[in-house]
Amino acid sequence: MVPWFADMAGRIDRHVIDSALLRGNPLGDPSQRPLWVYVPPGYDDDRARRYPVVHVIQGYGGQVTSWANRTPFRQPYPELVDAMFARGDAPPAIVVYVDAWTSLGGSQYLDSPGTGRYHSYLCDEIVPWVDAHYRTIPHRDQRAITGKSSGGYGAMITPMLRPDVFGALATHAGDALFEVCYQVEFPAIARRLRDDYGGSYERFFADFRSRVAGTRPDDIRLIEMYGYAAAYSADDDGTVHLPFDANGATRPGVWERWLSRDPVLMAARPAFAAALASMRAVWIDAGVKDEWYLDLGATAFRDAVIAAGLPRDRMRFELFDAGHGAIEYRYPPALAWLCERMVAGPDAVAGRP
Repeated sequence: MVPWFADMAGRIDRHVIDSALLRGNPLGDPSQRPLWVYVPPGYDDDRARRYPVVHVIQGYGGQVTSWANRTPFRQPYPELVDAMFARGDAPPAIVVYVDAWTSLGGSQYLDSPGTGRYHSYLCDEIVPWVDAHYRTIPHRDQRAITGKSSGGYGAMITPMLRPDVFGALATHAGDALFEVCYQVEFPAIARRLRDDYGGSYERFFADFRSRVAGTRPDDIRLIEMYGYAAAYSADDDGTVHLPFDANGATRPGVWERWLSRDPVLMAARPAFAAALASMRAVWIDAGVKDEWYLDLGATAFRDAVIAAGLPRDRMRFELFDAGHGAIEYRYPPALAWLCERMVAGPDAVAGRP
């Protein structure tokens, strides 16, 4: 285990994408975004070969350079993926690391007047750009999306919204079953707002932006909840509505808007059920000690996907002994499982154009 960096058998190309869809976004965040594209060993040797693609999206607060971060005695995900392909443990694939960061910490990979058009940015700009610049197999059955936490949420809802773009997914502890993972937080957030900021998010942001982030209790919980509201319940003019009142009680009208974005409930709607049933592969996992009970959300989503009609042999579901963090070792097995299923069949092996 090297403490600095490992030599890679494949390579990562680092690009900057100038997004037309993110220009003039409500938060004033940059429209120029980094994009990392990993190509596996042998990519430059056989110029005729095409590859399936896995698009990787991040959890709340993440941005693309976070993938290079190292923790003691562990390797970053890109190195784990490269080692997996170098060993031949999975069919080779192109892996795309997408940046959808916002100044609120994230976008939930949705189009929202509170944050910007991040769903369209992913599906209508990033995917076509990669297909145009790399030897991909440009077909939804050979294109997957994967992520953890908020990234896991995006991995669940994006193929439901755009089954023409993505035909496989892996979600690791993805946000789901909102009544369990989100609603329980409302009283604590309301109390913190009341005690420290007179119940005002405006006062919170004025304080938060005047100092080092994370130096007061619940900084991240407060901004994260507001970021969710900006994604799920913003009006057309950008006004953000919280799903709870000053006492932490649910605001029914706003809460219904959140629930309409819950992957578990989305999966029961006919169009979304049909999209899930068409998936080539679905991987769902979470830790049984997850602090936000996303193991329960994972189980509920599994049940919803089965009810939608996905054949059981196209799904992999597992609950493992861990909490919410430090589960990057779960990503390579999921990626390998997706790759095996995306290349199954003569069209995929031949590199269908």
